Amino acid sequence: MSGPLPADLLAAFRRCAAGLTGLDEAAYAAAGRDPQEPVIGLGPPTAPVAFFGRDPGREELVHGVPFIGAGGRQVRGVLHRRRHGTALAGTEQAIAAGADYFWANTVPYKPFGNKAWSMAVKRRFQPLVARLLLAAWQGRHVITLGREAFLWFGLGQPPATRQRLAAHWADPERFGTSVSLDYGLEGVGSRRLCLHPLPHPSPLNATWYRRFPGLLEARLDALEAAPTRAAGGGLS
Repeated sequence: MSGPLPADLLAAFRRCAAGLTGLDEAAYAAAGRDPQEPVIGLGPPTAPVAFFGRDPGREELVHGVPFIGAGGRQVRGVLHRRRHGTALAGTEQAIAAGADYFWANTVPYKPFGNKAWSMAVKRRFQPLVARLLLAAWQGRHVITLGREAFLWFGLGQPPATRQRLAAHWADPERFGTSVSLDYGLEGVGSRRLCLHPLPHPSPLNATWYRRFPGLLEARLDALEAAPTRAAGGGLS
């Protein structure tokens, strides 16, 4: 889905955002953005790989595109360099670098202070984001960015799934290994997804920030070397 959200799903997001405590209303006002309008990236329905993060920041509000701030440009910079062999030269190139991928967040609204949304808020939006992933995207490989994004896939799922995800995150080798799960939503269906966790690419994540590009390169190399034919085919 490279176009806008379907009207019914957009309306559902807006209803969920109405009166949302913790929304950074000042940032929305400064960017001239409607605070009930979700910042969702989407992408081609047949994209073999999705990037899944936590929530948008200030730069995402300014441009209306997710993963475009300092952390997101880490991701998009790797994608651009792999295709063109050069560093990013601006926002236009950064946006174009993600055109072949699907993009989504746990909550498509900016929290005040960029603090992670509460579990109650994540649960509030989980059915809508799950519907987005299952109905608007046909792939199965998800590169998750940070702990919040990875463990989100346990919300609304059986306890055994949550336990598997928690155990995987506790593994020191988690950024080099993957986990598969049957991810479902009542009324929409289920699909086998393969999660490939990476650390959050924010500059504030001092432990992993410098290592992030190499970790992402390794993930993409592995996926391209052994593509699994879900809907959308390989990674070329």
